[in-house]
Amino acid sequence: MYNNDALKCLTGEVRLSYANLVTPKPPQNGVGDPKYSVTLLIPKADYNTKNDLESAFNAAYEEGVKTKWNGRRPQVSPLIHDGDGMRSDGTPYGDECKGHWVITCSSKQKPQVVGISNIRCELDPNDIYSGMYARVTVRFFAYDTAGRKGVGCGLGNVLKTREGEAFSGRASAESDFAGLEQAAPPAQAPQQTGYNPPWESAAVYNPLTGQWS
Repeated sequence: MYNNDALKCLTGEVRLSYANLVTPKPPQNGVGDPKYSVTLLIPKADYNTKNDLESAFNAAYEEGVKTKWNGRRPQVSPLIHDGDGMRSDGTPYGDECKGHWVITCSSKQKPQVVGISNIRCELDPNDIYSGMYARVTVRFFAYDTAGRKGVGCGLGNVLKTREGEAFSGRASAESDFAGLEQAAPPAQAPQQTGYNPPWESAAVYNPLTGQWS
């Protein structure tokens, strides 16, 4: 429970993945409105956040029984997944998910993303990325849409706590060219032009020999 709302949670520090927090992402099937979304990677040692999320999920389910589903108790899909397990399609989660619980939340409304040093000022979009660490508010809700019943996880606001290695999907130049680096060649002395100043090339008269040299 957060701010006396049984459906709402404030997470501990989590890592953000698939962070669509600046621009909403269109749905994959093209049906519906674009949404802001993010996947939260919750360390498995953070039992408090895991328990808070489960409690809020259960509270949303009970509200659905009372207000959405006419007293029925449908089987709904879980929202918190084991990052060490498999996705619903049978493929493993990415390496960044290992040792974490994984949950995705979304919203049609743009979340406020602020920094821990100044919660009154929203961050520059360049400072918001997948891989950073944050605390996030989420709120669960029951739905009954087109015959589909379930519980969703709504995205609230995001408090960036610290930097992290970006999950960009783009290789760095360092990794692309590993082993190819060479030391710069030593600097070379300027080449001689062959020019001698007049005072070095002028002939000198020797009075003993009577000759110029």
